[in-house]
Amino acid sequence: MNTLHRLLNLRWVLTSLLVLAAAGVMARLGIWQLDRLEWRRAFNARVGAQINAPELDLNQHRWKADDLFDMEYRAVTVRGEYDFSQQVLLRNQAWEERGGYRLLTPLRTAGGEAAVLVDRGWIPLEEAQNLSVYDEPGVVTVRGQIRRPQSRPDFGGVPDPTLTPGETRLAAWNIVNLERIQQQVPYELLPVYIQQAPDPSWTALPYRGLAEVELTEGSHQSYAMQWFSFAGLLLAGYPFFVRQQLRQKPERGAVEQNGVEQRRLEEPGRTE
Repeated sequence: MNTLHRLLNLRWVLTSLLVLAAAGVMARLGIWQLDRLEWRRAFNARVGAQINAPELDLNQHRWKADDLFDMEYRAVTVRGEYDFSQQVLLRNQAWEERGGYRLLTPLRTAGGEAAVLVDRGWIPLEEAQNLSVYDEPGVVTVRGQIRRPQSRPDFGGVPDPTLTPGETRLAAWNIVNLERIQQQVPYELLPVYIQQAPDPSWTALPYRGLAEVELTEGSHQSYAMQWFSFAGLLLAGYPFFVRQQLRQKPERGAVEQNGVEQRRLEEPGRTE
């Protein structure tokens, strides 16, 4: 009964609640890592299927937005003419540790009413003053990968500024925000853009390269097991800790009581 009374005091109740809460947080983190693992597996399956799919010809069909979104990283080809009057730059892009931009140019598809934004490649900062030197006039055939746009920057990134009074367009962007870019282009853009693939015969600027996609499961499973282990160790070890504390308290109490009795006996004039 004395042990139960001590277990039910405020200190032990709060300590036990904190231990349970900590174990719950650890278990939730483990579940979150498993959720991330499932997301990663689904991403790998989707991207792997698109990478291995046959090349898509954008001139053959008028594709729905949802279909194109699901085709990210699929090889694609399209014929048309560039509209350099609507060309924009993508800031903060590096190539072999050199700073620069990427050229984003609308391509008016041959025989179609729409256009698709093409990432034509990288140019250095110091050579971005006269963009007309990179023009490719006439009908061209572009091969590359379908890419999804961004609606917000990555963590720590800088969002694109809003237009100031008197401005009608932004010439340089921080992300490929097609929804906003569309607002300054006088014709319809497809809801995805094309990242142009390298061509061995093309050695001039802009330099072209495709995104490297890592199709691995990462460390999510091992992290999940770690969090579950931490939660299990905490819950399993806490009762032993409580038991040890309860054993020590009576011993300390007995020692203190003996000390009191000894002092009483040593007081002058006190005899038993």
